[in-house]
Amino acid sequence: MLDFNISDIKTPAYIIDEKKLIKNLSILNGVEKRTGCKILLAQKAFSCYHLYPIIAEYISGTACSGLYEARLGYEYMGKENHVFSAGYREDEMDEIIKYCGHIIFNSFSQLDKFRDKVLRSGKSIGIRLNPEHSTQEGHEIYDPCSPTSRLGITLKNFEPENLEGVSGFHFHTLCEQNSDDLETTLDAVEEKFGKYLKKLKWINFGGGHHITRDDYDIPRLEKCIKKMQEKYGLEVFLEPGEAIALNAGYLVTEVLDIIKKDDMDIAILDTSAACHMPDVLEMPYRPPLLGSGMPHEKKYTYRLGSQTCLSGDAIGEYSFDYPLVPGVRLVFSDMAIYTMVKNNTFNGMGLPSIIISRENGTLETVKKFGYEDFKARL
Repeated sequence: MLDFNISDIKTPAYIIDEKKLIKNLSILNGVEKRTGCKILLAQKAFSCYHLYPIIAEYISGTACSGLYEARLGYEYMGKENHVFSAGYREDEMDEIIKYCGHIIFNSFSQLDKFRDKVLRSGKSIGIRLNPEHSTQEGHEIYDPCSPTSRLGITLKNFEPENLEGVSGFHFHTLCEQNSDDLETTLDAVEEKFGKYLKKLKWINFGGGHHITRDDYDIPRLEKCIKKMQEKYGLEVFLEPGEAIALNAGYLVTEVLDIIKKDDMDIAILDTSAACHMPDVLEMPYRPPLLGSGMPHEKKYTYRLGSQTCLSGDAIGEYSFDYPLVPGVRLVFSDMAIYTMVKNNTFNGMGLPSIIISRENGTLETVKKFGYEDFKARL
């Protein structure tokens, strides 16, 4: 059931459901209140700053991957603002320090380069660890503990004599995972780096925690948080991205044409996996589509594709109770995360508008895109 009429929407368009967003935020706020931890929005997953005032009412701030996200979080959230980058540019560091209270380094060489500057500013320094404990299967591109990962300092490359000015450790090893994987990761962190934890002020569990998923084990998460607080006296931060806006967004699209094929008819849509939901091809995964079924589960099955010239720009195969014809509207769900932040204008494809479905039932268009947006990127 949707709280808006899809026939009123010019497609393609992202719709952010304010009620579902607040439901997620309320769950996260409960974790903060019960444990005293601080939860930060990982902007790499969801950067719709129009909603930052609401998000700021429930959680403690933002996590950034570089200068532009740092500035966005500083200007529109104005709370805790932490930054990690695999490598900082020297000509951006003064501005990053201005915007962020915690600066996290990926190597001791970068720490050595910028340590004095950060300490003079009074900001907090952290280093990212690689506990070399993979908990993922089949998605090496998203596994910071893979053998080829460039992220985090391994035990072999750790420099215990070089921790001057370091007040916290950061690790980020999860992706859409439950708290049992966090628990085993914490065990690996303790095993390799535990002797240094009591000398620190904080620890950051990174992101990838699917806290707002129905089957997520929140008590186990809170046990992990309290363990670090009570055993080592550490302030605990978490940086979920997906959990903030999980299942709180839609992408509304229209069928433009039906192409007859021997094996399966193809529906051409005015949206694109490559341009508007890149994780469909990158992950890869089959995005949820309201009212549809698996191939051949329902009477009419189609392969859904886009307008672009990329032959592999297909969203997946879906079945329906009714035949698709030009003009039919389709609604993909879970389209708030890793969509707006990763979309592009390949082939001159227009970007979907961004619309907020407010709690009171109104639709508020906060951003429209056109030719000038395509042109400005070039």
